[in-house]
Amino acid sequence: MKFKHWSMQAQIFSVILVVFAAGQGIGFLLFSGERSLAVQAALGAEAAGRAANVTRLIENAPTSLHDEIIAAATSPLIKFSKSERPSVFDGEHHDDQAVEMRVRALLNDPFSRDIRVEVHEVETSVLPVPNLSPELAELHADMMRGTLSAIELEISIALDGGGWLNVETRFERPPWQIENSTIATFLISISLVMLAVFFFIFFWITRPLAVLQSAADKFGRGEGMPKIKEAGPPEVRSLNRTFAKMRERILKFVTDRTMMLAALAHDLRSPMTALRVHAEMIADHNLRASIIRSTDEMSEMLDATMTYARGVGHDEETVTVDLNELMLEASAQGQEINITKTAPVVISVRKLAMKRAFRNLIENAQRYGSKASVSWAPLDDGVEIYFDDDGPGIPAEMLEHVFDPFVRVEQSRSRTTGGHGLGLAIVKGIVLSHGGTVDLKNRDKGGLRASVFLPFSTSAYR
Repeated sequence: MKFKHWSMQAQIFSVILVVFAAGQGIGFLLFSGERSLAVQAALGAEAAGRAANVTRLIENAPTSLHDEIIAAATSPLIKFSKSERPSVFDGEHHDDQAVEMRVRALLNDPFSRDIRVEVHEVETSVLPVPNLSPELAELHADMMRGTLSAIELEISIALDGGGWLNVETRFERPPWQIENSTIATFLISISLVMLAVFFFIFFWITRPLAVLQSAADKFGRGEGMPKIKEAGPPEVRSLNRTFAKMRERILKFVTDRTMMLAALAHDLRSPMTALRVHAEMIADHNLRASIIRSTDEMSEMLDATMTYARGVGHDEETVTVDLNELMLEASAQGQEINITKTAPVVISVRKLAMKRAFRNLIENAQRYGSKASVSWAPLDDGVEIYFDDDGPGIPAEMLEHVFDPFVRVEQSRSRTTGGHGLGLAIVKGIVLSHGGTVDLKNRDKGGLRASVFLPFSTSAYR
C-alpha cells in the first residue's frame, strides 16, 4: 500500500521513526569519526613530545652515547633509530601539520630544520604496534576484540650534528567498548521515550481531528451534532472554529429557505381553500369535478414541494435497524415484491426517511414494470441495495437528469402515470443525507436498476 494511503497516525509514526533512526545513525558516525580523530591527535601529540625530547638529548650528548639514548627511548609502543637518511622521503609523504608544529614548538625551532611527518593506514596484516612480541600481540588483539585497524606515524627529524632521527609508532582505532546489555538498555529506554512522545502527539493532534471527522460525518448525514470542544494545536483549533462557522451558515441558509417556503405555502393555501369553496358552488357537475381535481393536485404538489425543500427526516433520530425488516415495512403498502436476502445486514439510518426513499424506488419499479425485485450485497464499508424492474428503462440521455426536481420521464400530465417529478429527487436527498449514493442504470436484459449504497454505522469514529 502506498504511503499516501496510510492513516495519519501511521504516516506521523513512520516519519518520526525514520528521522529518529537517521539522526541516531548520523550521530553514531560523527561520534565514531570524532573519537578516532581525538585518539589520533592524542597519540600523535604523545609521539611528537617523545621525539622532541630524544632529539634534544642526542644533540646535547656525546656521539658515544647516542646509541644508548636511542635504545633507552625505544619501547614496544615506539621505535627510535638514527641514520644518515630519513625514513620519510621528501615528496613521498603527506605532512601532519599538528604533529610537525608540536615538534617544532617543543624544540623551539623556527623552521630552521627539516622535519617530515607521514601518517598512513596499515592495510596488511601486521602486529598492533612495532616490536611487540607475539604473546603480547595476541593479548592486545584479544583486548581489541580482534579489530585491528592500525594507523602508522613516522617522523624524520634532521639533527644539528648531521644525520636523521627516525621515529616510528603505530596505534589502532579503538573498538567500541560498549557492552551488548548497555546497547539493549539504551535502545529500550529510547523506545519508551519515543512511545511516550508518540502517544502525546497522537492524542493531542489526531484525537481532535477524529472528533472533527465524526462531527463532519454526522452533519453530512443530517444528524444532531453537539458543539465541538476546541483542543489540539492552533491549526486544529482554527479548523474546528472554521467548521463550526460553516455549519452555522449552512443551517441558517436551510432554515431561512424552509421558513420562506413555509410562508409561501401558507399564503398559497388561503386562496386555494377559497378556490375550493367556490368550486363546490359550481352547478355544472363536470366543471366542478374538474376544478376540484385541479385544486387537489395543486395541494398535493405543494405538499411534495415542501417535503422536498425541508429535507425528509432531518429532525428524526438515527436508529439501528435490520435492512430486511425495513424493506418489508417499505413494501407493505405496495404490491407484491420479490425480496432476495443475501445476508443479514444492520444499518444506522433515520428510519421513516429511509423507508420513504425505499418505498419511492419500489413504487417506481412497480409503476413502470410488471414486477419488481430487491436484493443487496454487503461490502467492506457498507451495503449495496438493488431495485430492479422489467420495464422499458430510461433513455440514456435522461439518466443524469431524472434525479432533478420536477423532471419526469413520462411526459403526460397524469399523476397516476408520472407523479410530480419529485420522487427520485426526494430519494437522492435522503440517501445523500445518510452519506450514501444512488444511481440508475439500464439492465442488459431489459428494465432498470436503481443502486443505492449506504455506509455502515460511523459509531467507531465517535
